[in-house]
Amino acid sequence: MDKQQQQLSLVKSSRQSCNEWIFRDVPSDITIEVNGGTFALHKFPLVSRSGRIRKLVAEHRDSDISRVELMNLPGGAESFELAAKFCYGINFEITSLNVAQLCCVSDNLEMTEEFSKDNLHLHAEQYLESIVYKNLEMCVEVLQQCENLLPHANELNIVSRCIDAVASKACAEQIALSFSRLEYSSSGRLHTIRQAKCEGDWWIEDLSVIRIDLYQRVITAMKCRVVRPESIGASLVNYAQKVLTKKVDLVSTGHQKLVVETIISLLPVERLAVPISFLFELLRNAVMLDCTIAGRLDLERRIGSQLDIATLDDLLIPSFRHGCETLFDVDTVYRIVVNFSQQDDDEYDMDDVSIFASDSPHSPSQSALLKVSKLVDDYLAEIALDVNLKLSKFMAIAEALPAHSRTIHDGLYRAIDIYLKTRRNYAN
Repeated sequence: MDKQQQQLSLVKSSRQSCNEWIFRDVPSDITIEVNGGTFALHKFPLVSRSGRIRKLVAEHRDSDISRVELMNLPGGAESFELAAKFCYGINFEITSLNVAQLCCVSDNLEMTEEFSKDNLHLHAEQYLESIVYKNLEMCVEVLQQCENLLPHANELNIVSRCIDAVASKACAEQIALSFSRLEYSSSGRLHTIRQAKCEGDWWIEDLSVIRIDLYQRVITAMKCRVVRPESIGASLVNYAQKVLTKKVDLVSTGHQKLVVETIISLLPVERLAVPISFLFELLRNAVMLDCTIAGRLDLERRIGSQLDIATLDDLLIPSFRHGCETLFDVDTVYRIVVNFSQQDDDEYDMDDVSIFASDSPHSPSQSALLKVSKLVDDYLAEIALDVNLKLSKFMAIAEALPAHSRTIHDGLYRAIDIYLKTRRNYAN
């Protein structure tokens, strides 16, 4: 059912339910139109609670107004029906699924203490303060409802208060968990039991349902609250995978591009906060979706800083560019290898300094160099099978590492041999 059909269905159900609770024995003297829906009601209950309707009726007192159209009402016919029920004294339950609507519509209709004591806006605000902001799951549910209530929900600070509550709750959970894992050793010293990865981060799944712009604000707030980088990283991985595994069409492609660019901007600065396989997955999607160059270069730099833990499958990035002759994106891999070669020593464990250490002030440790040199040689052997790969690009990748990075050259010789034999066989 599309959005228009949903609105028509809602208008019809609202009209039917309205007939069930209005005063049947008193003729209607005013009709309220909201988003195509009509409500045959009575002026007195409405003007006694709503400052906006009171002003509209007062402005047309001489003409005895009988029909009012409420334009741009937050929540549409559904939220107006709840507001009208409140005016009539009909009881209904305030929940996390309607409280944002009630806040916005009561503000729009001026159903505040200024016009009537114990009014709808007060009840909605009290529910937010006493119930919602103390419960993370409810805050997420309210944020979902706010997606269709912008900018009203922003103007009333409902979104910002929910976001602050979520970030505070996540931070408090981690602090409580940290204290619960403290114990005294046999020597009487207090120490922390090693914490399982992302233990206690049950909120990660909850956040995966909210829209990307609100999710970005939540994660930014969590960073300000110093929530663990590993927890934020796990949340980013979970959110991205839920979006990127969905079927793609023209509309979802634009959404996926926005998600990838946003996730890149939210990545923690700490090394290893997210798996390197996820960084490569993001990079593949960033290239495929033609994301910003700045975002792609940032991913390449992050990957380069930990290339020693990458695998050959990680490096085999398909070439998505139109008109590109090579099977794999060798230009991207070349830049990643260069980033690895140019990083600072202090990003690595320098306990294994060897006689092969570079004289350059910007080089990785030798153990990392040995791992990456083998990885690069394996990569060269794989791409050497592509007859469209130019010699200049093959050599550029082979020479991107410092000369001292290879203690043995068997892997490089093997890659060169494959490159030459492939072209000889192709020529024959």
